[in-house]
Amino acid sequence: MSTSSDNSGDSPKPPEKSTVILLISDIGDVTWRMFVPTIGLALGGVYLDRQLDTGPWIMLLGASIGAVIAGILIKKQLQRVNNR
Repeated sequence: MSTSSDNSGDSPKPPEKSTVILLISDIGDVTWRMFVPTIGLALGGVYLDRQLDTGPWIMLLGASIGAVIAGILIKKQLQRVNNR
């Protein structure tokens, strides 16, 4: 007795290579949009904190601004994907 949902008895077909490549490229696109602004501005804040001896405040401000920028970039990407 087969548990497959179709009557042919075959296992489901894997996705096409173009679909997999598109998915991987979208994952990479989201990754840089999230981490580059956040980590970049946080590291810039660490540098400025050391130069100005201000403690973690500029780093926290940089990470917060980077997170906001990342959110805006992700929102724009989602709008572009939904308009396809």
